[in-house]
Amino acid sequence: MDEDRISVIRERYLHICDQIAEATIRSGRASGTVHLVTVTKSQPVEVVREAIAAGATLLGENYTEEAVSKINVIKENGLEWHMIGHVQSRKAELVVRYFDMLHSLDSIRLAGRLDKFCAEVGRTLPALVEVNVSGEESKFGLPAWDERHWPELEPVLEQILAFSHLGVCGLMTMPPFFDDPEQTRPFFRRMRRLQGYLIKHFPQGKWTELSMGTSADYIAAVEEGATIVRVGRSILGQRPVERLSEH
Repeated sequence: MDEDRISVIRERYLHICDQIAEATIRSGRASGTVHLVTVTKSQPVEVVREAIAAGATLLGENYTEEAVSKINVIKENGLEWHMIGHVQSRKAELVVRYFDMLHSLDSIRLAGRLDKFCAEVGRTLPALVEVNVSGEESKFGLPAWDERHWPELEPVLEQILAFSHLGVCGLMTMPPFFDDPEQTRPFFRRMRRLQGYLIKHFPQGKWTELSMGTSADYIAAVEEGATIVRVGRSILGQRPVERLSEH
């Protein structure tokens, strides 16, 4: 491993942790209640190892097969692997076998497949329901951009919550990208309102987690209520390879 690069990554990582702690306190919450997922998608194994050496313990991946190859090579204790990208139903078994948490549960079909494989191995998978609060066609997630139509989500969520091997514990979203992170605040606030709506209409559920905020806007996300932020570029630098999809 490159010790100089580890030092740079550690400096960036700790700086972001400090910014998150400050934003958490500004939002009226206790420091340490917001978790930082270091996004390692498309990064080679050596960079992931350097991120771990720099202090990262929660690692986020977007592509199941790429992630599994890294997990099988790295095999370090004390890590949590989070699947944060879109999951095809046929990849559900890999998610159940290899990941500690899923951020992108976006359909009844996927929920059913995950529940089936969880039952086979005797585990409950912590999961976040992905919602689209912007209306962008390029984004995955249950349609939640029009608050007047939130009641239409209730039958879907009721079925997802009925799966006994899925531990639904909150929501995830990806807002539009803006050069000015202040412009993301309305979308984060919509997430908070949706969280409140679900707490009221599904009190049997657990809606404590809000995964929102990336390198572009994580401070605003924390100030607006995020409990998990997903940061890659600002910690690890530009990815050497960008992928559009996994087939």
